[in-house]
Amino acid sequence: MRTPEFLARGHDERDPSPWLALYLDQSTPLPDEVKAAWLADSSSGSRQYLLPFLRPIARATIILIQVVKVFVPRNWSHSRLLHRILAWGLQHFVSPEANWLILRHFHLGSQVLAFIGRNSPAPVVTSPLEPPDIEALKDDMFLKHDLNLFNFVIRLNQALRDRGLALGKADAPDFSMIREPALRLEDMPHGRLNFLDLQSAIELFTPLYQLMLTDNDFWRAANSLQLDETIGIYAATILAAPEHLILVNNKHPLVPLSTLRAGHRLVIHGLSTEMLHSLLQRMKAARSGEGGESGFVPAGEGASADTPPLA
Repeated sequence: MRTPEFLARGHDERDPSPWLALYLDQSTPLPDEVKAAWLADSSSGSRQYLLPFLRPIARATIILIQVVKVFVPRNWSHSRLLHRILAWGLQHFVSPEANWLILRHFHLGSQVLAFIGRNSPAPVVTSPLEPPDIEALKDDMFLKHDLNLFNFVIRLNQALRDRGLALGKADAPDFSMIREPALRLEDMPHGRLNFLDLQSAIELFTPLYQLMLTDNDFWRAANSLQLDETIGIYAATILAAPEHLILVNNKHPLVPLSTLRAGHRLVIHGLSTEMLHSLLQRMKAARSGEGGESGFVPAGEGASADTPPLA
């Protein structure tokens, strides 16, 4: 794993790095290697200089495609071709950090749903998505991810309603499904053209996603992001830890938003999933006796005994 520039440079009190400050800050629960990859990607030249031009073009394209699709058959779609193009783009143009975070997201999201499903008073079986590499994304992985989320919410709440139950605190939560994915940053593509940051890649891919899926699939994908609050509430209810909902902020699930900001909100979605998974890992470690009585363990090796617990 390459050392990010803000870590290699060190701290200069006359010119402090905002990226170093964010990395050292303990208020956001992320593993050190994830936070380093996230901030290295966010501080890249692609993110700084390319994204401001790409974002307005991508959003204008979304509007144009919406107009064009008025004249296209309602069920026209090419999901398999879409996923092949996405996988090709990730393989050849997207940065190693961004590819690693994207692949991690499928694993972490599956684990979070499995945690909720297993700790519900009406247990629900999930359909985990755990792609081992970029090639595996060709199997309609992005579309399946969106379908999984809505299907899970429907199955969970149908099971609770059928039994006359409500989600509540689990006396002894089962954390057995929470683990670090077997994905390594060093295994991601490192070609000369793998420079595109995560946010720029998402902004570029979003109009393509809209073009090659039905309106219903694209709208559902965009509005699945608002279920971040829903999933956060489920986990907080099981853990009796509502204070952690402050880390989730992707708008009210009952108020659908325009698809124009889907790219930016998808980035928030990924970060929310990483933080929720990190919290579950820490609570799992605490339950097994590694984290004392506080319910958390330090975020990284640099944490000191004086580091306050997360809120």
